[in-house]
Formats: sequence, structure tokens, C-alpha cells
Amino acid sequence: MSHNLEETSLKSEEVFSGKLLRVYRDQVRLPNQNVTMREYIRHPGAALIVPVLANGELLLERQYRYPLRTDILEFPAGKLDPGETPLATAQRELLEETGYHAEHWQELGKLTPLPAYSDEAIYCFCAEGLTLRQTKRDEDEFLELLTMAPDVLQQAIVDGRITDAKTICAFFWWRSKY
Repeated sequence: MSHNLEETSLKSEEVFSGKLLRVYRDQVRLPNQNVTMREYIRHPGAALIVPVLANGELLLERQYRYPLRTDILEFPAGKLDPGETPLATAQRELLEETGYHAEHWQELGKLTPLPAYSDEAIYCFCAEGLTLRQTKRDEDEFLELLTMAPDVLQQAIVDGRITDAKTICAFFWWRSKY
């Protein structure tokens, strides 16, 4: 027997609007009719790419992530621009960040990394048939590219050298399909 779990919005207030995120505080009615508050982040969404080189190695980025105050290893990814499809975002971000153009694209899945407090959705793709062109990074974007064999990348996940959830999820989706 399933129960109604839906919460109904009674009032919504934007409490912060920034370059990337918007924060809301909503008053909601719970299924038991009690009223409470929910705070959450609206995010434009993102696309992530698992780039597969001709030799079978995967292309990753080492990038400093300010909230963690450290650099992490992750697959290339970026936010959706208004009106842009997830695939178009993935194609743009791969070229901008890595300099690679991909001939073949396959959707791996969609993940919602922080559903308790964000509506962000990340669309994951596999990119193959890579040819090197030229990077077009944003002026405030600094990263280092590196490659890893799939088994080495999996071990880096297992031993904690890779902790980025979107990268871990996309890797195992990719691994299950290839």
C-alpha cells in the first residue's frame, strides 16, 4: 500500500540570488496537514562527460574546488546555459575545458546529487572518437588534464582518491555499459 508523500507549497520566498544559485525558503503543508519550512537551492542543471580516448583511457580534470579548499579529480562538466540542451552543454564543455571534440555521444543517465536541498540535475554522457582541437576555458577556470586506465580510476575511487559523486556515478554507469 502506498501513501501520499507529497508536500504542497503554500508560500515561496527567494532569499538569495547569485551568479549560479538561487536559494528559496518555502512554507509547505505536509501529508499529515502540518505546516513546516523547506529551504532549497535552484540550480540550472549540468552536463558531465566521460571522455574515452582511442587507447581506452579516460580523460579527467584536476581542479581546485573552493568549498572543499582542495583540488579534486573529476570528469569534465559544466552548467547548462539558458535554452541549451544537456547534450549541447556536454559538447561545449568538453571542447572548452579539454580541447577535445567527440564524434560519438551516448547518454549514460541523469542524476540528482543533492535532492534534500537542491533541484540540480546532472546529465551524464560518454564521448568517443575524440580529436584534439583547442581549449576555450573561461578566464577564471584553471585545471589540469590527466588520463587514467579504467581499472586505475576504479581503484582511485575505492581508495578514496576520487570522491566526486558525479564522477563516481558516471564512471560506474559507463563501466556497466562498456
